[in-house]
Amino acid sequence: MAQSLIYYMLGTLAALFPIANPLGAVPIFYRLTADETPQYRQEQAWKTSLNVVLVLVTSLLGGKLILSFFGLSLGVLRISGGLIVAHTAWEMVTAKERLTTAENRSATYQEDISFTPMAIPMISGPGAIGVVISQTTQATVWIDYLGCVLGIVVLGGLTYLCLRLGEPLIRKLGKTGLGALNRVLGFLILAIAVQLIANGTLDLLRTAGSTVIPQN
Repeated sequence: MAQSLIYYMLGTLAALFPIANPLGAVPIFYRLTADETPQYRQEQAWKTSLNVVLVLVTSLLGGKLILSFFGLSLGVLRISGGLIVAHTAWEMVTAKERLTTAENRSATYQEDISFTPMAIPMISGPGAIGVVISQTTQATVWIDYLGCVLGIVVLGGLTYLCLRLGEPLIRKLGKTGLGALNRVLGFLILAIAVQLIANGTLDLLRTAGSTVIPQN
């Protein structure tokens, strides 16, 4: 039981961290809070981390209900999730801004940026939600779900640390170093996306094969 708990916790964290990419959110967080007090920045970091956990845990617990309601198969979910993750990865590889001009402008005048744009769409965006829902297709008992929840909570803790302690790291890396780090993470995420699409395609082919070829 403990082994299953650790497996799902580490698996969820490993799948989510590169896609959520809290390190990549640090420059935007400090840009949006540049004129604010350290106390305000600390409060926003805490609330952002909490919102990330709430969004992802809600997606996790409602994942199977969403799949059954829309009649979606695991293969279809993996392919669609892979496409979303690939889009996120491509934006990182090509150094495209994670927030649109309109989102940046809107966030500049917001008193609270913890839910939007920081939690959604920056950290717990469509790619992260897709990964969490795909985890529900593998979980079978409550201990598996608990492991997934713990993985999400750990991600929330790491997000808080990144947002609170990230300013010195950003200064040390500089724009060039941060861009290089984002490109490396983007390449790894793109590989994950290709694997998701490949697995989803194989699932659909197996389903189609079992339907066409009668089982003896």
